[in-house]
Amino acid sequence: NNLEDYLRILQNVPAKGAAAYMRVSSTVNSSKLSLVEKGTCEAIQCKSQELVIREQGLYLIFCHLNFHFPNCSKSPIDLKIELLVNDRVDRQTLSTLCASETCQDKTFKTLLQLHLTHLNVQDRISVTLNHPEFLNDISLPNENVLGVLRYSDGM
Repeated sequence: NNLEDYLRILQNVPAKGAAAYMRVSSTVNSSKLSLVEKGTCEAIQCKSQELVIREQGLYLIFCHLNFHFPNCSKSPIDLKIELLVNDRVDRQTLSTLCASETCQDKTFKTLLQLHLTHLNVQDRISVTLNHPEFLNDISLPNENVLGVLRYSDGM
């Protein structure tokens, strides 16, 4: 599962119509991100914190998140994104933001996660963060997205 593999598959398989592209934001006292109503949702049910699959098939799930660290940290910070299917971790990304001598007052980081998987009807997709307080909801709110594209009927 790497970017070249995804691109090769996607170039050869036409999309099948089911798609969701939703802005996400952090919620108070929860590691699970919430879906903001602004977005596209076709043949997928878009709830407050999850996408629900209506047609089984092969799906590409992607999550693009921007982080903002307002204060320079003297120690490393681990950022973990988890893509959940039915509340189980299906894919996770861990990135460490290291403190440095050239640390500035503000630090920004962008993370992209891609996952190609077979999903069944009623499967639920959601995203959690270990540090939702660092999600950049202020200067780049529309750039935090969760997307799902269906590419075939089955495997």
